[in-house]
Amino acid sequence: MVSLKAGSRPPWVGLGAAVWVEIAAGSAYTFPLYSSSLKSVLGFNQQQLTILGVANDIGENVGILPGIACNKFPPWAVLLVGVFASFLGYGVLYLAVSQTVQSLPYWLWIALCVATNSSAWLGTAVLVTNMRNFPLSRGTVAGLLKGYIGLSAAVYTEVYSMVLNGSASKLLLLLTLGIPIICLAMMYFIRPCTPASGEDSSEHAHFLFTQGTSLSLGIYLLTTIILKDVLSLGNTISYIFVAIMVILLMAPLAIPLKMTLFPANHKKPSQTDLLGGDGGLTQTDPLLTPSSSAAYLGSFYESEDITEVDILLAVGEGAVKKKKKPRRGEDFKFREAIVKADFWLLWIVYFLGVGSGVTVLNNLAQIGVSHGVNDTTILLSLFSFSNFLGRLGAGIASEYLVRSKMIPRTFWMTVTQIIMILTFLLYASSLSGTLYAATALLGVCFGVQFGIMIPTTSELFGLRHFGLIYNFMQLGNPVGALLFSGWLAGHVYDTEAAKQQVSSCMGPNCFRFTFLVLAGVCGLGTFLSIILTIRIRPVYQMLYAGGSFRLPTSSNH
Repeated sequence: MVSLKAGSRPPWVGLGAAVWVEIAAGSAYTFPLYSSSLKSVLGFNQQQLTILGVANDIGENVGILPGIACNKFPPWAVLLVGVFASFLGYGVLYLAVSQTVQSLPYWLWIALCVATNSSAWLGTAVLVTNMRNFPLSRGTVAGLLKGYIGLSAAVYTEVYSMVLNGSASKLLLLLTLGIPIICLAMMYFIRPCTPASGEDSSEHAHFLFTQGTSLSLGIYLLTTIILKDVLSLGNTISYIFVAIMVILLMAPLAIPLKMTLFPANHKKPSQTDLLGGDGGLTQTDPLLTPSSSAAYLGSFYESEDITEVDILLAVGEGAVKKKKKPRRGEDFKFREAIVKADFWLLWIVYFLGVGSGVTVLNNLAQIGVSHGVNDTTILLSLFSFSNFLGRLGAGIASEYLVRSKMIPRTFWMTVTQIIMILTFLLYASSLSGTLYAATALLGVCFGVQFGIMIPTTSELFGLRHFGLIYNFMQLGNPVGALLFSGWLAGHVYDTEAAKQQVSSCMGPNCFRFTFLVLAGVCGLGTFLSIILTIRIRPVYQMLYAGGSFRLPTSSNH
């Protein structure tokens, strides 16, 4: 039995603390800020650098171990692993870039994987905990938390340009020490809680406030970074800008503060209230207690150590009833989910969408330079802000459509991958003045893939083993980075640079063929996402009948 924190405030305190952990977990997005320093210090060519970028993506997205750990250990233990990984990995990178220690090229691949794998541990701990604390607002919570990860690149860029004066070594030192400090400070507040009362106006207002403050933070970051680039700002003004940023990051904590100062008298939510009318979960353990129809089997099935032979013997003796296979929308174990066609359709659609997007992100600095943009911090900030908008907007828009029209969330993956086709063609055309517009469009569409995949996974396969299933879905990102960025983009770039007899390729041909291939990739993703959306429509008609989410009650998990 999981020990849950009771009360209406703790989930919101945990959500406010999770914002800071998610910003820390977004450290993998800082790779473009120090990649040029790595390239010059180590003497790498572009293909070697893109392979290093693939190591960055592998570390960030290989979260199978955190997915398993989040079902067996409390959130603080999962966070602690992330703290150690970030300290060790970024510490080695700092020693290399600052040239404190020489001859580390082979260790860097491992160090970068370890450093960015901290993101998987940190992100999984807070996402799984908060999805379980707010089970009736999955799309909103996923969009918010993943939105803050999207904003993290802009947060780090703000600090990088205004406080660290563009020093890659100082940035890596900040990551080495700053991430552990933040996560250790927030660790206590991120804990399993009894779910906040579901479909009430106060919760809706609280989420609107949090979404509004996150949007304000994104606009603020983009504006101040552009001002820093255009104007010559003094240190005092720069420090003031960063201080205001910190205050905006603390804004979600205003919700539990308001609940403390102005408590509202709500009736204690009943079992029926939490489940939309049918019951089936207790308040003691809302996400991990077996359904009422199989309550007396709970202790038997909860143990992952029970073998299939033991179960068969017990069934034969009449001691227990044999479990039925779960239906879509109920709680699946990983081995049950992985044999489903919808699982692989979602994985492939996600892989094609994020794999093509991360190719641009990993090569954004070189794409900018090839187009004559020497300072790429604005490009990175623009991509970060757009990525944030996509993640946040995906949660809001998909939540509206599933509740009002029962349209599957994957509809938005279809729409955005169509836009991505046009965006890659726009990149390939190299028309004057289109670089920033294409980057903004791609950032939004890239963010939507994350904001849709997460709640869709939980709705199709349940929350019990969500951490593991979600992290397996995340593998689409590094696999896409390896294929499209490491092999395709790096090879095309180096081939063109060799033709020009220079180390840094210039002109539209550096990435044109890559963009055309990525447009075709998104065309395939569009076709498959349409099939997936048609297949899972009945699931959403079941889950959102009546305009509100209903937890399935027949799951035997």
